[in-house]
Amino acid sequence: MEWLDEADVVLPGAEGAVALRSVDPLTPLHRVPAPARTDPVAVLLTAAEQLGTASRVCGLAVQHARTREQFGQPIGAFQAVKQLCAQSLVRVEVARAAVYAAAVTGDPVDIAAARLLADEAAGRGARDCLQVHGGMGFTWESEVHLHLKRAWVRARRGGGGTESEELLAADLVGGAV
Repeated sequence: MEWLDEADVVLPGAEGAVALRSVDPLTPLHRVPAPARTDPVAVLLTAAEQLGTASRVCGLAVQHARTREQFGQPIGAFQAVKQLCAQSLVRVEVARAAVYAAAVTGDPVDIAAARLLADEAAGRGARDCLQVHGGMGFTWESEVHLHLKRAWVRARRGGGGTESEELLAADLVGGAV
């Protein structure tokens, strides 16, 4: 597919980027040397992307739970499925509040907290959505597995959660940021 070659472009200024093979042919990947410290704006944008994924997979899980029937009733009528969907929604709304607050304040500690909450909401939300979909979620006909893989990749981007965890820990003990 020639259009994939055109899409596989590294942004200017990303010297030293090495192309990686991806299971998802629609998402070209490159390993870029990490800077000494990740830009807070990049961390906030990653958190916003993760929030979008979390919101989408929550909606997909609820939609599937309403329409898929088993034993003569929608699977959303079963307590275990209800709990997965409800917990996913709670994670999305907590992450949404944190990302919005971090965008307003611009404080690096708020951004780090938003990033961790959004990573959790996207990763766990996609896994729960996959659980609700069952085996269908692993097929190419469903977008669920793509959201899960992308959430995993973004969670590792820009130092991943480790840098955010260290920043929050330093703030808790009164260390310099």
